[in-house]
Amino acid sequence: MHSLRFGLSLSALLFVTIAHAADYNMQPGLWEVTTSSDLLRLVPHIPSGQMQDIEALAKDYGVDMPQIANGAAISKVCITQEMANQKTLPNFYQAQAGCTTQNVNRSGNHYQLAFSCNGADLKGNGSAEGNLTSAQHFTGQSRFSGTLQGNPVNEKADIQAKWLNTSCGDTPPM
Repeated sequence: MHSLRFGLSLSALLFVTIAHAADYNMQPGLWEVTTSSDLLRLVPHIPSGQMQDIEALAKDYGVDMPQIANGAAISKVCITQEMANQKTLPNFYQAQAGCTTQNVNRSGNHYQLAFSCNGADLKGNGSAEGNLTSAQHFTGQSRFSGTLQGNPVNEKADIQAKWLNTSCGDTPPM
């Protein structure tokens, strides 16, 4: 349960900040975000009752449970034209997790940032960096060191995102 919640948190934090960093305007529409981490590799070992709790928690944050396979969580995200024009994204569930972003720096299409979390469940510090390689693709990495529900965490996540379609279909904007 802890690993999935943490993996989703890292993914959200990185995706929330990516648009701040680019000279490119992100292509509005449906995006696919793939987050890979060692913690996500543990998901197949989570008992089904705990997985149901995780799914309920994700819904509480307004997140549909991503597909998880081979240590990666794959989710769909809708970026509106307004979000793309502003080169910024809403905070998703960053505030609910008790996290804030600081020291956002960019150079061209490369960005770096720091984040700290002081929520009830998640405490610690992390960093993220990445590159928007085009209006339709970005890559990045996030690191975090702290605790999740009192358990020590020192984890890295790799993120890849690609634009899929101008229509978001059933996926609501973030």
